[in-house]
Amino acid sequence: MDNAFLNKKPLRATSGLLTVRPYYQVAIFIFFLIQTIIINMHSVSGQTPDVNYDEAKVGEYILPDPLIAPSGKKITTVHAWEKEQRPAILQQFADHVYGRIPEKTAGLRFKVTSTDAMALGGKATRKQITVYFTSDTNSPSMQILLYLPNSIKTQVPIFIGLNFEGNHTILYDTGIEVTKSWLRINTGSSAEKTRGAQSSSWQVEELISNGYGLATVYYQDLEADHKDGWKTGIRTTLSKELKIEKDEWSAIAAWAWGLSRMMDYLETDSRVNSKKIIITGHSRLGKAALWAAANDRRFAIVISNNSGEGGAALSKRNFGETIKIINTSFPHWFVPAYKKYNTNPGALPVDQHMLLALMAPRPLYVASASKDLWADPKGEFLGAKHAEPVYRLYNKEGLGVLEMPAIDRPVGNTIGYHIRTGEHDITPYDWQQYIKFADEHLGK
Repeated sequence: MDNAFLNKKPLRATSGLLTVRPYYQVAIFIFFLIQTIIINMHSVSGQTPDVNYDEAKVGEYILPDPLIAPSGKKITTVHAWEKEQRPAILQQFADHVYGRIPEKTAGLRFKVTSTDAMALGGKATRKQITVYFTSDTNSPSMQILLYLPNSIKTQVPIFIGLNFEGNHTILYDTGIEVTKSWLRINTGSSAEKTRGAQSSSWQVEELISNGYGLATVYYQDLEADHKDGWKTGIRTTLSKELKIEKDEWSAIAAWAWGLSRMMDYLETDSRVNSKKIIITGHSRLGKAALWAAANDRRFAIVISNNSGEGGAALSKRNFGETIKIINTSFPHWFVPAYKKYNTNPGALPVDQHMLLALMAPRPLYVASASKDLWADPKGEFLGAKHAEPVYRLYNKEGLGVLEMPAIDRPVGNTIGYHIRTGEHDITPYDWQQYIKFADEHLGK
């Protein structure tokens, strides 16, 4: 599920609690009761009681054919796809779902604020870079954290992605600057206590040991993730420079815009192989990664991890999170036009297999989790499966299977897929598959 709060299981008493003093037992009981009430209240607002988790109740739906143009013309060549159909589908997603992504600002510039050539015990070089969005140093900016393996003397392929809780949370490294941006989770008087809290989700040392670099940005450097985040985010602060009104794009589009600005910097770094950049994203940031890659074809490989509704999962399937639920819980993620389809998803002229088809002919990997029913694993698999016809135009093999694979059994060729054991998360197992996929497609 997309809401991080809902990922947390209700705290439960264990047999060990029977040995504590009675007044501690009362306090613990009250604490558990409050937690349960809060979670149940949030569940009512975030997951409505009529959510369907029964495959037999999905019902019938009709998917648009990605190779049939709005005029009814059948697309049979790469040329027709590139010149006619691809731009048309991209525009439909901009109009109905995410909003358009503007070009970069004219005054965009970069400043390397720190470099440590002996990071991770000498295994890596750590850089921190401020990206100023205009020529004014007081302008809106974002902070890139970049790790490069010291064992590689040639240019390095890089995994990039946005992170959820601040650059300082992806690894316990006291040299990483603590974020000053708005935080999703209240950390009290200081964010310092969260240093390294997300390290299991990033596997920095695993990437370094396999010859890859990593670049990340805290997504709320761009726009805070709440319904009023646009007021202080780039949709407002850069509206004149970007020549775009706030309702012409969305929070997801704003985060996607930031991913392309990361690429702008990486193209200037002599240690980076900018032709071998792998864009990744988990959950809502998987949605942003997909929309970024659809618009910006500089990304060589695209990875979606549990991106669910509005990401890799088919929107017309009545399973798990739906258009209505996601627009109700997170009204800022998509453009206002998307709400027209809350009760009539069948009227939406596109579906997510068409978004995935926009990645062609680049390698694409989609991943699900067995207990992440909210994100509709089968819908994610079908999204990848129904993107195959476009890949075939380029003579690229897709998944190579007709049915969903067994759990923990990755499949695929130019399109890869796995459903792993577990819940809504990005795990070491996921990263191992992505590294292997990148190795295969980058010729390592």
